[in-house]
Amino acid sequence: MPEWVVEHGIGEHRAMLIDGERVLGAKLHWPGSLNSGRVIEAKLTSKHAGSNRGVARTDAGTEVLLDNLPQDVTEGARIHVKIKRAPIAERGRLKLAQGRYQDTRAVEEAHSRGAKPGDIEGFSYPMISVEQMRQLPAGQFLDDRWEDIWHAASSGEVAFDGGSLLFSVTPAMTLIDVDGEGSPRELALAAVSAIARWLPLFDLGGNIGIDFPSVEAKSDRKAVDNALAKALDHWLHERTAMNGFGFVQIVARLEGPSLLHRFATSRVGICARMALRLGELATGTGNVLLLTVHPALKAKLKPEWIAELSRRSGRQVEIAVNPVLALEAPQAQIITR
Repeated sequence: MPEWVVEHGIGEHRAMLIDGERVLGAKLHWPGSLNSGRVIEAKLTSKHAGSNRGVARTDAGTEVLLDNLPQDVTEGARIHVKIKRAPIAERGRLKLAQGRYQDTRAVEEAHSRGAKPGDIEGFSYPMISVEQMRQLPAGQFLDDRWEDIWHAASSGEVAFDGGSLLFSVTPAMTLIDVDGEGSPRELALAAVSAIARWLPLFDLGGNIGIDFPSVEAKSDRKAVDNALAKALDHWLHERTAMNGFGFVQIVARLEGPSLLHRFATSRVGICARMALRLGELATGTGNVLLLTVHPALKAKLKPEWIAELSRRSGRQVEIAVNPVLALEAPQAQIITR
């Protein structure tokens, strides 16, 4: 039975859905940020007249769009809110978090029964939680490792037999361009399994557009539709049939920023956290952990993160900069001073 496994990193928690030696999905959470499924307290700052909608503000100052507000709840009240969608940064704007009013009495009763009115290390589903796991397990395929999923999201490109998928994040939707060799029908059918695999590995949701090569014959388009239906039967979504230009639109539940969104809007931040992971996993003999990074990453490394890396590694941590290094290519070395 598939189970979620979480790695408690420095500055982020990483999770993979594992079935035997296969990785079926991946998620990323940054502590301190809101996430889907979490129940929090907030102050109702505005309520739309004649509706059950409004806006609440958390103690940290984050605004949440609300629904399901009772008539008798007034502005200024302290309420419980269950997050349905985390805030998502996009180019030039921020999509506010979405939440639903939760009856305070029901939350308190659940808490008295032992249920926490929050989440498990930033994730809202049952999982095996291994405290400060040194490294997420790797499957029998190279692309099952967290590092390979991470680098695929960083590049936005995934290869499959006969072609590749190019992922692009836009404010309107995430676009997937199918490119490769062979007839349009063969290429489209070959891409289906790769698409079905990488949608959950990138934790994608919301509006997704797939630009297949133009498939002229209606029977061939139907074959692609059937292949998509079979490949995505485990993944909750709605989709259109392929049109004459080879375009398919998918709509799935959006709970928060995907790995692709993290790279699109917070590339320096996600690379800085990966540098810390590289340092944590470094092996060798010596009393100093030397972490060499791009200058932009050094500016993102919080003092408390470096202190935690020192604690976990049992070594003094030194940060060196090298502008030649790519953001995605930090180096970690154990040395003796």
